[in-house]
Amino acid sequence: MEITKNVKEQNTVTAEFKVDAVVFEKALEAAYHKKKNNISVPGFRKGKASRNMVEKQYGENIFYEDAVNNLYQRAIADVIEELKIDVVDVPDIEVLSVERATGVEFKAAFTVKPEVSISGYLGLEVEEHIHEVGEEDIDARLKEMQLRGARIIDITDRPAEIGDTVTFDFKGFCEDKAFEGGEATNFNLELGSGRFIPGFEEQVAGKTIGEDFDVNVTFPEDYQAKELAGKEAVFKCKINGIKGKELTEIDDEFAKDVSEYDTLDELKADIKEKLIEAEKQHSEEHFEHALSEKLVNMMEADVPPVMFENRIDDLIRDWEFKNKQQGMTIQMYLQYSNSTMEQFREMFRDVAQKQVKMRLVLEKISALEKIEVPEADVEAEYEKLSVLYKMTAEKVRELIDNDSLERDLKAEKALEIVKENAKKIKPTGDK
Repeated sequence: MEITKNVKEQNTVTAEFKVDAVVFEKALEAAYHKKKNNISVPGFRKGKASRNMVEKQYGENIFYEDAVNNLYQRAIADVIEELKIDVVDVPDIEVLSVERATGVEFKAAFTVKPEVSISGYLGLEVEEHIHEVGEEDIDARLKEMQLRGARIIDITDRPAEIGDTVTFDFKGFCEDKAFEGGEATNFNLELGSGRFIPGFEEQVAGKTIGEDFDVNVTFPEDYQAKELAGKEAVFKCKINGIKGKELTEIDDEFAKDVSEYDTLDELKADIKEKLIEAEKQHSEEHFEHALSEKLVNMMEADVPPVMFENRIDDLIRDWEFKNKQQGMTIQMYLQYSNSTMEQFREMFRDVAQKQVKMRLVLEKISALEKIEVPEADVEAEYEKLSVLYKMTAEKVRELIDNDSLERDLKAEKALEIVKENAKKIKPTGDK
C-alpha cells in the first residue's frame, strides 16, 4: 500500500492512499468466491460459472464494491499504523479511483487526538478539606440508628407532624380546573421527605384525621409537566390516617440492640472511629477532585467534539448495564421522566467533558514525565480485573487490549506524581 498524500490540519489528518493492482485482484477473487453460489448464469448451475463468465454476463465491475469495501477496512488499519496517528474517529472513506490495471485509490480524513499543552502541574496548591468529628456528628449518627429501629404506630390523639406518614386523599386544581395526574385516594406520604412540590408537605403538617383543608402551592418553573410549570395550584385534601415513629431511648440497652457493644460509650467510640476514617476518605476524594479541576483548567487543547460524544456513548452503555439488572431500560426512563433521548444524553455531557479532558492531560503528563509501565504491572492488572469482573484473564484480554491497559496504568501513575508533588494548604479564612 502506498500513501500518496498526508496533510495534517489541527485535529484532522487527511490521507490519500493506494492499494495496488495485485492486491485489488486478490480482493476481486475473494469477492467472487464469496458470492458465486448466489449468482445465476445461463447454462450453468449456481456456483459453477467461472469468474470470467460471471463478469462477461454482468460486467467486469460486479465484484468491485465488495472488493473495495473489504480492502479499505484493512487499508485504514495500515494507514493508521504507518502514520502513527492516534485516531478517535474515521468518517466515511472517499474512493478516488478504481481501475483493475492500477488498483484502488482512497481518501480519508482521520480525526485525531488534539495537541495538549500544560506546564506547572507539579507543586500545585489545593485547599485541604478538613472536618473535625465532633459530638454533634456522633449524635446525628445515633439518631439515624434510632430512626431505623423505630416502631411504627398509629397516631390518633394529635395532628400530623414532620416525620409522620399520612394517608390522605387529594385533588389538584389549576385555574379552577382539575388537572391530569393531580388526584389520588389513600396516598401515603412521609412529611419532610420532599417528594411533593415545595411547600406542600409543610402545609399538611398540623392537620388532623378527618379534617378537610386546602394546600396552596406554585409549581416550579422547571416542572416536567410543561402545562403546569410556574403556575399556582390548590389541592383539596383530607387525612385518613397518621402513622408515627416510636423511638427507643438512646442508652446502654439501645447500644446492645443495635450493635455488638454492651455500653453506649463503646458504641459512641466505634462510631467516632468510623466517622474519622470516612472523613479521611472524603478528604482524599476532595483533594483528588480539586487537583483534577486545576489540571483541566490549566490544560490547553482544542478537543474534537466527537471525543465528548464517544465518551457520552460509553457512559450511556455503563448506565444501561447497571440499570438493566433492576429492570430499567432507557426507553422506560425516558417515559417515566417525560424526557427525550437528547435530554438524556445531556445528563452525561458535563461528566464526559471532564473525563475526556482529564484523560488527555494525564496522557500528556505521562509523556512529559516519560512514564513506563513494567510488563509485570500490566499482567497484575489483568489478574486484578479478572477477579473484579469474575472472568478469566484471557477473557479480559479480549475485551481490553494490552496497549489500552498500559495507557490506563500510565495515566494512573501520572496522577500519582501530581498528587505526590501537590501541597495541601489550609482553607481560606483558617488561622
